[in-house]
Amino acid sequence: MHHRPDPLTVTALTLAVVSISASAPMIAYAAAPALALAFWRNVLAAGVLAPAAVARRGPELRALVRGDKRREGGYSLLAGAALAVHFGAWMPSAKLTSVATATALVCTQPVWQGLIATRQGKRLPRATWVGIGMAVGGATLATGADIGVSGKAILGDLLALIGAVAAAVYTAFGERARTEISTTTYTLVCYTTCAVGLLGVCLIGQVRLVGFDTATWLVVLGLVIGPQLLGHSMFNYALHKISATTVSILVLLEVPGSALIAWAWLDQLPPLASLPGLSLLVAGVAVVVLAGTRPIHHPQAEL
Repeated sequence: MHHRPDPLTVTALTLAVVSISASAPMIAYAAAPALALAFWRNVLAAGVLAPAAVARRGPELRALVRGDKRREGGYSLLAGAALAVHFGAWMPSAKLTSVATATALVCTQPVWQGLIATRQGKRLPRATWVGIGMAVGGATLATGADIGVSGKAILGDLLALIGAVAAAVYTAFGERARTEISTTTYTLVCYTTCAVGLLGVCLIGQVRLVGFDTATWLVVLGLVIGPQLLGHSMFNYALHKISATTVSILVLLEVPGSALIAWAWLDQLPPLASLPGLSLLVAGVAVVVLAGTRPIHHPQAEL
């Protein structure tokens, strides 16, 4: 049973929401290609995690390669590849469309998670389908509002949606991998795989990876410390005191949080025409998350 969160948990949650909300505005601000930012974000995060993972989880890491956990190692690699697609699509989207729209569309991850669950034979509650319908309607309205802005904004919207689908695939593989291996090991393999994949894309596409100004390197550092390490770590800490559903709902605060930071820092406001769609989208995702907590009876489970 989860109790009323203590002041430390409330502080951790506030820090987590602010950290993840700063992600899209930092990407939009940085004078560097989005794919380069994605690569450095992951390679530096892996570098931070590696010493602790090797020192504490050496035998487990070896078991992923030539031990009894090779299957989990495979799922971790697939999760890392999906994470590379997520970052490779979503981070450019934050430079092409408005920060608010890119963030709202990538936050549709729970919707795609639900649809993946149906492909796996799970039956979703009716309320989940209502939420999916709301989110799809909201996304259509928000994207439709961007048609009058530019073709670049439409491309950004599509990339943000691809980022959301990839995030759902990443989570699905992650759930399978983490049944048998620790979070530290799984995260290290994921970030390393993701960084290698993004490096390959950057080299093939001749994306510049170095030679940026000091402000851009500070943004890279901020992305690693903030959203990549601090944000998600604080949410993981809070899970000891509050439910996963509450955390999932709080993650949606990233949408208005990012919009406020982008307005204050970058003087960027989303098109007024997109606001009803963005609001409907966020409400729909919230319905999907809440509906996911209701137990569904599966007759097959008793066989």
